[in-house]
Amino acid sequence: MKVAVTGASGFVGRAVLSELARRGIFAVAASRSAHTAESTTAGHRVVSLDVHASPYDAFNRLGSPDVLVHLAWGGLPNYRSSHHIESEFPAQYRFLRGLVESGLQSLVVAGTCAEYGMQYGPLSEDMQLRPENAYGSAKKMLLHELERLKAERPFTMTWARLFYLTGAGQAETSLLSQLHKAVVSGENTFNLSGGEQLRDYLNVEVAAYLLVSLALSGHDAGVVNVCSGRPISIRRLVEEMVRDNGWTIKLKLGAYPYPDYEPMAFWGNRRKLVGILGEDAAKRIGELTDAPRGMAHAGN
Repeated sequence: MKVAVTGASGFVGRAVLSELARRGIFAVAASRSAHTAESTTAGHRVVSLDVHASPYDAFNRLGSPDVLVHLAWGGLPNYRSSHHIESEFPAQYRFLRGLVESGLQSLVVAGTCAEYGMQYGPLSEDMQLRPENAYGSAKKMLLHELERLKAERPFTMTWARLFYLTGAGQAETSLLSQLHKAVVSGENTFNLSGGEQLRDYLNVEVAAYLLVSLALSGHDAGVVNVCSGRPISIRRLVEEMVRDNGWTIKLKLGAYPYPDYEPMAFWGNRRKLVGILGEDAAKRIGELTDAPRGMAHAGN
């Protein structure tokens, strides 16, 4: 099977390429900066490709893949920027439509839990979407347009709705990356909110395993939560990282107010995901969710 990956030099993209290589599959890795991608994509063929300036022969440049794992998205981590709706959404749709019209038969697209908006508790794929920020709204718009496109030009699609990811190699602005920076800088305390927010965290290696498994499954799965299915408080997450690394830094709880753009408690329902991929996926999620988390990123 021929596989292509966009956003190949990103946090999730690098993990997906590693998982593909682990399975003996060498993909076409697309990035806006091929030079940046080359250092993290050993064994894969790297091509320079910008979604916003997509060439007419983009499908051929991607190696005429059987399946595309589409992870590219610009403008992050500014989730509230109008860029996502005004610029990113139309460029993304034009790019993906062009690939489908050129012969792409199967597509796995990274969605986001931000599509659910201010909804509390366990979130399942059949719930009404109520995005509160521009990023979530733009992703919702892209999903709906791709569903419309499927009626015109049939292709299989999995919309992999990512929750919060943990692991080494993400943005310095992420919560636990900031904690790590504070430790390295010799800080005695780390400022936090009250820390009682419940979130769904998944190791990026597990997310990559699940994304690749979905891509290779051939399912026309529609929307699938890619999540741990286990709520954990931010306070506990940070405390576990401090403990697992043997750090002595103290948490200053209540230093920041709780954000008003996210509900206090939400996590993913993983029933559909496990139904598609089987108990091996559930076991993999459990094993690496319970393992030491290392660096973490509250991203989607």
